Amino acid sequence: MNENKINLKIDDGLYETHSHKKYATKKKYSLHDPKKISAFIPGTIIDVFISPGKTVKEGEKLLVLEAMKMHNIITSHTAGKVKSVTVRKGDMVPKGQLLVELE
Repeated sequence: MNENKINLKIDDGLYETHSHKKYATKKKYSLHDPKKISAFIPGTIIDVFISPGKTVKEGEKLLVLEAMKMHNIITSHTAGKVKSVTVRKGDMVPKGQLLVELE
C-alpha cells in the first residue's frame, strides 16, 4: 500500500493519505482536439450536409443530431477541409462518438 501513499502539505500541516487503485488506473485527461467533432449527447443523425473533401467555414452546418425530440444543428468550430464523416443519416450515436474529422 506504500505505492499509493500521498503526502499533502496544507498551510502548516503535513497530511498523509492513500489513494484507491481506481485513481491510478483512471483515464488521463487530454485536451479536446478542435478538428474532431463528437456527439455531445446520444441521439440519431437526422441529416448530413457535408462529405469528405468539402471545405467548410467556421459556423457552417455539418449535420443534425436529434436527441430528446430536439434537433441539434452541429456546426464547425473552425474552418477547414472535411477529412472524414463517420456517420450517415439514420445512425444512432452514443455520447462521445466521433462524427466528423477536419484536416
